[in-house]
Amino acid sequence: MAALWSRKRETAADEALIRTLYEEHGRALLAYATRLTGDRAAAEDVVQETLVRAWRHPEALVNGKGSVRGWWLTVARNISTDRVRARAARPQEVAESPGAAAVARDHAEAVVDSVVVLEALHQLSSDHRDVLLEIYFRGRSVTEAAEALGVPPGTVKSRSHYALRALRETFTGVSLKEVAG
Repeated sequence: MAALWSRKRETAADEALIRTLYEEHGRALLAYATRLTGDRAAAEDVVQETLVRAWRHPEALVNGKGSVRGWWLTVARNISTDRVRARAARPQEVAESPGAAAVARDHAEAVVDSVVVLEALHQLSSDHRDVLLEIYFRGRSVTEAAEALGVPPGTVKSRSHYALRALRETFTGVSLKEVAG
């Protein structure tokens, strides 16, 4: 219990010492830190960190080696240097603009769309599916698709029309007969 009481007295004495020294040297320390950092808010952070270090090591302030102000200014300079080095070690942050597109797009939606389209194509008759494959997947014209399938161009046009209509009904779940009637 005596040790605890003694430590409380030492802590109170340390706090009083720091408070007194801050009243004497605080303005000079803040001015110095402001010159080092170029920013008042950053300088206040440096001063606060300097005070915390002085509070943790009060023996450095009363050991008789050098001046207290010199110790504080050295600690403030070291803290400022550490902050500059820490910022230089990290990559600079770049603000993301809200209108910028993502660097890499997620391809999951395209995969799902492909699966859905392939399932719908398998529900078509082979004649309708073949016409759509020739025109849309192989990029052939109506005439080229007609030659490849061995049917007249008019047949390719009508099969593509009815195939697309069937696909549309598959995706929406509503037939055109239901809409018209």
